[in-house]
Amino acid sequence: MNHEEENELFNRLEADLTADFGPDRSADPDTNVVDLGKARSARSESGDASGDSGPLESGDASDDGSGDPTARVLVDGPVAAGPGYLGRLMGARRRAALPPWLRSAAEFKTAARWTAGHYAHLAAYHGLRSPYYAGRLALQSPRGAAKFVGGSVRWLADREGEPVRLAAVRREDAGEYLKLSRQRDNRVRLRTLVAVLAAFIGVGSALAMYVLAPGWLQAVAVGTIVLAMGVAGSRADAPVVTRAVELPSAPKLTSDIVLRALGALGIPAINQAQGKGRDGFAFTAPITRDGPGWRAEGDLPYGVTVTDVIERRDRLASGLRRPLGCVWPEAVPDEHTGRLVMWVGDQDMSTARKPAWPLLKSGSVDLFKPVAFGTDQRGRWVEITLMYIAAVIGAIPRMGKTFLLRLLLLIAALDVRAELHTYDLKGTGDLDPVGERVSHRHRAGDDDEDIEYALADLREVRGELRRRAKMIRSLPRDICPESKVTSELASRPKLGLHPIVIGVDECQVWFEHPKHGAEFEEICTDLVKRGPATGIVLLLATQRPDAKALPTGISANASARFCLKVMGQLENDMVLGTSSYKRGIRATMFSWKDKGIHYFVGEGADARIVSSAYVDAPTAEAIGLRARTLRETAGTLSGHALGEAFEASESAGYDLLRDILAVVPAEEPKVWSETVTARLADLRPDVYGGWDPEGLAAALKPFGVATVQVWGKTDAGKGANRKGVERARITDVVAERDGNRDAG
Repeated sequence: MNHEEENELFNRLEADLTADFGPDRSADPDTNVVDLGKARSARSESGDASGDSGPLESGDASDDGSGDPTARVLVDGPVAAGPGYLGRLMGARRRAALPPWLRSAAEFKTAARWTAGHYAHLAAYHGLRSPYYAGRLALQSPRGAAKFVGGSVRWLADREGEPVRLAAVRREDAGEYLKLSRQRDNRVRLRTLVAVLAAFIGVGSALAMYVLAPGWLQAVAVGTIVLAMGVAGSRADAPVVTRAVELPSAPKLTSDIVLRALGALGIPAINQAQGKGRDGFAFTAPITRDGPGWRAEGDLPYGVTVTDVIERRDRLASGLRRPLGCVWPEAVPDEHTGRLVMWVGDQDMSTARKPAWPLLKSGSVDLFKPVAFGTDQRGRWVEITLMYIAAVIGAIPRMGKTFLLRLLLLIAALDVRAELHTYDLKGTGDLDPVGERVSHRHRAGDDDEDIEYALADLREVRGELRRRAKMIRSLPRDICPESKVTSELASRPKLGLHPIVIGVDECQVWFEHPKHGAEFEEICTDLVKRGPATGIVLLLATQRPDAKALPTGISANASARFCLKVMGQLENDMVLGTSSYKRGIRATMFSWKDKGIHYFVGEGADARIVSSAYVDAPTAEAIGLRARTLRETAGTLSGHALGEAFEASESAGYDLLRDILAVVPAEEPKVWSETVTARLADLRPDVYGGWDPEGLAAALKPFGVATVQVWGKTDAGKGANRKGVERARITDVVAERDGNRDAG
């Protein structure tokens, strides 16, 4: 306990004891009794009637409701004792005793491997050059010997004092000169004695070694002397030993540099504080090394948020004199909005060397477990669990969106149980390393036949979703306790609950299609909402993240979000979630060279900046072939990868609107939803079996058809008002859709 804490504790105890005496303070002889009426009159005459000189005393007459307008009003209230030292100590947040790299086995192995490699490189580098170093030093040894002899003579003659003696001569100061001369004579006599003794001992030792020492020791001694003379003869501008490692030129981050950078942002509150001699930033922890960079944490002035700093990231980098890709201001999720963490890397994140992806050369995947897919600013691996999610990927063109989608599909391909459905709507073949090697369904292009192929596939997948839901519901609780697919259930082929991963690049082509866009939206929305629990994963990537390219029902329910560079707030929030931009999660701050760097929201609530592992096309081909080999061994290769043609089942080609028109004759302008679902189930049991009025309403919503109140009679003949379908509205939508299609 320090002195400040002791004083605070005793002050609180004294205040508590004083309060216990009660309101009657007249018993205290040191207490002054004040006439409040006279005091107010004196303040009024002096012009101090505003009442801003301090809080109201507990005995002030304003407490009795007198309504005196000149009385000071109690605003802050009496001083509360609050928690004591022990209470504050119990609520304190303890810092980790061990650094992060010691708490993580993976990071410890990485650090140990790097340290061993670093010193092994140093030993190999200098070991190979040691003969060159010895030769250089031997050639420089005569110069070193001359410098040694000359220095010794100057030392014996006390040459370092000669300028002072000459100065005394020039001033004609005889007394000082005689004093300096006597001092010089004493020094020379002492140094001559030391030199004679050293020469006697040195010569004696040399003769003894020459007579008694073995040859190898004599060679070592002579070599050491020669090398020492060579070192003495070295020139500062021509070093013999060169650097084996070029250290980064990044300067150490200090408090002065941080304050200077924050002052350059042009934020009024910070500038005003610094203009008054204050820092404008309160450090809450020491500036420390954090991975390959420096970490500073502190509180901004009142009213300044981390968002204000993030949106001036380019100015912050200028103030720190660091490249933009090295400077990453972040908010602290569990703290107030003014708590800033500033991480300044030694190298630009886009150019810094990254560790090799663990799955690059070997390994397989269990999609129900976390898998590394990228690194954060500090070079640490970031993991993702692909199961139980639906993901959206958004970016402007040429920022690595397709590479990221292909990386996630490669991860899925390395789980031999996963069934992949890949659609490259851009048509450039970027997904072929996965699609042609392992995908159950695959298509590249956006022609009519490609769209029809994809739609038929999605219809079958939705039918599979319903089958899986029934299967999960029928399983005993001890086998399926959480009503969702698990790794154990996925490994049972008879249940048919293996993972299904659907990857779509340029998904806006589907949702903006003039004829089938509404159905694509309806099916994908259903898969996003209900698919994760049944083992179906939907990955959608687009370079146009707006309301049309990413319908609200999809973007609002996606549990994993990847946002590379975008140009505006709307696109940012469409991918990362509403109000992300206001919270400081801004993918607009990425520069054009930050390819593959993105905000990742998933595997927890906090958004993280991640640089995805770079896998080029040839490497992707190699990984795809490895995944195919694993599947051939496991016997799980199917569909397109085996060359099988996709023949859509009859039920897969259904049209919901036309099916409703088929079961609702023109004589019935309005029909209850429960009646429509029953008739649809009779028409296509494998498709509409199990539908209810709520499901019908959800399925009709993407088409712009809403259920309405319909008056009808029950089987008992009683009238009732229930939700139903208006046939004329469906007829209009079908006519408009087919008319637009014909016009196109």
